[in-house]
Amino acid sequence: MAKSRLAQSSYANAKSLLDLIREVGDTAVTIWWRFFDWLAQVEWRKLIIVWVLLLLLGLTPFGLSKQAMAFIMLSLGLKVLAGGKRKAELEALHAHHQADEESMERRVVEARMAALQAQVEPHFLFNTLALIGQLIETDPPQAARIHQNLIDYLRATLPQMRAAGAGTLGRQIDMSRAYLAIMQARMGARLAVSIDVPQEMQSATFPVMTLQILIENAIKHGLEPKIAGGRIDIRASVDQGVLQVDVLDDGVGFNLHAADGIGLANVRERLRILYGNRAQLVLEAPITGGTRASVRLPYAPDIFAGAGK
Repeated sequence: MAKSRLAQSSYANAKSLLDLIREVGDTAVTIWWRFFDWLAQVEWRKLIIVWVLLLLLGLTPFGLSKQAMAFIMLSLGLKVLAGGKRKAELEALHAHHQADEESMERRVVEARMAALQAQVEPHFLFNTLALIGQLIETDPPQAARIHQNLIDYLRATLPQMRAAGAGTLGRQIDMSRAYLAIMQARMGARLAVSIDVPQEMQSATFPVMTLQILIENAIKHGLEPKIAGGRIDIRASVDQGVLQVDVLDDGVGFNLHAADGIGLANVRERLRILYGNRAQLVLEAPITGGTRASVRLPYAPDIFAGAGK
């Protein structure tokens, strides 16, 4: 019995020793690769400073000059022979991780945009169908026009909802015309519309749903609270390779200190992911009143697009 306990104790001690050796080995390997990665990425100027400090330390009574020289020779050899390759590997790995993060961010924003549209569409469709139902009894020709506008809107919207991040300005203009026609039927004389987008700009790349969100925001927060309604102007221009699309309204204006709503916040995030600091959403209060929402991004026309779309 005593021999059995002794054997078990010896086995446990041996196992603990092996675990300790394995842990020490793993730690040594980790420290080595961290040192190697640092050596591969550190600038030559900083590395030379480290060498000088080691040489100065080696001249002190407590210095280890031989060890310092050995370290300098080893680090010099590793830096020259393998540092460039390791640095390239680390940069490639970092770029891969960054691309994965950007792809994930893009998918998250697209999901937000889809969710936002999913919230807007049922409410909008319900109100439009209810309006058509009322007009069938009182104004059948007008009901037929709104019905056709709804068909045009859905025909323009559905392909864009399937697009992965980028469409054309022309397709969004088509969708916006149909949407605004329906809103004009609902608001009557309280809504006037003007669209001034040159044909040659309509093939330009433009993030899907962006224009409609700006229009919906202008109607909801600018014109609907205004008893007399108002006007929406959509304009586009190009200056030094930058496409600017403006949605202007003469509504009640906006609070400069208020935070963005869900729609505008998602537009900003989408522009950031697609274009980085090359695109922006700017909200301004013109001196004439109302609000100007401007999207500015790199102008990228499709030279193969047909009919300007």
